[in-house]
Amino acid sequence: MPPDRRARAAASDHANKRAAAGKAVKRVASGAEEDQRNVVNSLAKGLRVLEAFSAERSELTLSEVAALARLDPGTAFRMINTLVMLGYVGRVPESRRFRLTLKVIDLGLHAIGRADLRETARPILRSMVGELNEAASLGVLDGADVLYVDRVRAGLTRIGVDIRIGTTIPAYCSAIGQAIIAYLPQAELTRLLSAPPRSGNFPSKPMSKDEIRRDLADVRAHGYALRDSYFNSGLRILAAPVLDLDKYPVAAVSVAAPALRMTGKEFRSRAVEPMRRAVRDIARAIQASGTVSAIA
Repeated sequence: MPPDRRARAAASDHANKRAAAGKAVKRVASGAEEDQRNVVNSLAKGLRVLEAFSAERSELTLSEVAALARLDPGTAFRMINTLVMLGYVGRVPESRRFRLTLKVIDLGLHAIGRADLRETARPILRSMVGELNEAASLGVLDGADVLYVDRVRAGLTRIGVDIRIGTTIPAYCSAIGQAIIAYLPQAELTRLLSAPPRSGNFPSKPMSKDEIRRDLADVRAHGYALRDSYFNSGLRILAAPVLDLDKYPVAAVSVAAPALRMTGKEFRSRAVEPMRRAVRDIARAIQASGTVSAIA
């Protein structure tokens, strides 16, 4: 190729690369702008205020908070007052200083507690699954929903329902949820039944509050929930609560079996006692671990 043609080709290639790079920069900038539109700046500033405190800086003045959180004094003042009102920050008596309250610790303990619960319960779930040869799940209450925090399958068998760790379903219309909420204090139960579940999974047939309360009374009478699934007509579910020393439900365990394989009476006869042992052992293991108080 003649030198002048090589030069023109090189110039054209360079121009094309610059154009492509320019488009890439625009895409990155556009993505950054999109991310910024989805950010709540006031929430970010409030979290920076909380992060200003540490083991070495357990008490701070307003000006120290403003400097560490990179906020102007007026914004820092409003953020601190909001956090004080919500109970996450407290005023140090007879001073102009602030410190974090134990309510902040609760946020971390919720996540830690669930992780500890899963680790504590898993060997017991595996033992029960080995005895029954049916899949088992562990769930906790998360607002008006049940959050599945662990699941143990019976070998490679799938039972026609896609329940995974992290799945949520409304508590009021699930056996595992009813096993928990049946043991809630009355005021707490009333608030829960009035709150809309966040989960998008609902039973095919709506349930009235009278129907729900009849189900819950049945759970309290027997100590477990046994019914066909509200979500999958081919499944039969047995669930029981894990209760602490005050008989407060900290979790629930469920076992699922295909309805065609056995009647409800047969399922009860086969699975109730292993289920009772499992929830009792989980409660004792939780008590021994010191994470939550459990039944004796």
